[in-house]
Amino acid sequence: MNRTPPLLLAFHWLFAIFMLAPLAMVALVSFTDKGYISMPFNGASWRWYAAILKNGEFIDAFWRSLILGVTAATLATLLAVPAGMAIAWHRFPGRDAILGLLLSPLMVPHVVLGIALLRLLTQLGASGTMWGLTAAHTVIVLPYVLRLVVAAATGFDRTVAQAAQSLGASPWTVFRRVELPLIVPGVAGGWIIAFINSFDELTMSIFVASAGTQTLPVKMYNHIANTIDPLLASVSTVLIVITLALMIALDRFYGLDRILAGKPS
Repeated sequence: MNRTPPLLLAFHWLFAIFMLAPLAMVALVSFTDKGYISMPFNGASWRWYAAILKNGEFIDAFWRSLILGVTAATLATLLAVPAGMAIAWHRFPGRDAILGLLLSPLMVPHVVLGIALLRLLTQLGASGTMWGLTAAHTVIVLPYVLRLVVAAATGFDRTVAQAAQSLGASPWTVFRRVELPLIVPGVAGGWIIAFINSFDELTMSIFVASAGTQTLPVKMYNHIANTIDPLLASVSTVLIVITLALMIALDRFYGLDRILAGKPS
């Protein structure tokens, strides 16, 4: 086996340290015993983790972001699967225009989208409502699911579906028993990426959310705009640990390469 050159190995380690150092610094600051951001500190304390439990607004914002992310990612997936299959498998007038329209939220700055969606939702009387925020997040995350669905469907062998049809299977049976299982890695990967982007969305949410529908990123942004304390470091550390645990679980039971790269099972 060829050994990795020392310089390349050193570069990999330096790159990993560069990526992980900010996360480690946030985690260390979260254990400070002082009432302000301090590093290094004299003594370690769970003070700011206990403060999370005492701050119901952050907990409510977390659950709101979680429910919003799951709902928006699921709605985006339900829209992206038929659209992606049609775009990948059929040629029809306006196909490229429809694909460009569905992917356009990737090209438009989220500040512009936030202002536009705020104007639209205000006209519909849905500004500041949870369903208006859900619709806005669905628009934002739809392109992420669509891209992976189109990629998975493009590599799909259509002769398998044709063989099922020749044996008498109905179109719904072909979709449910043949087509969907073979593109499900792309669908699952798209759902996960959509959920992450919805949960982490800040710029657009600032315009669309109200005081009663603040997501966790908006709540954190408003908190740090008014005061600077280690509470946000402890909240961020909890999110880092939850994300790491989920990634390890997914890799252990299914494989991140299958989900994020759309590889078949």
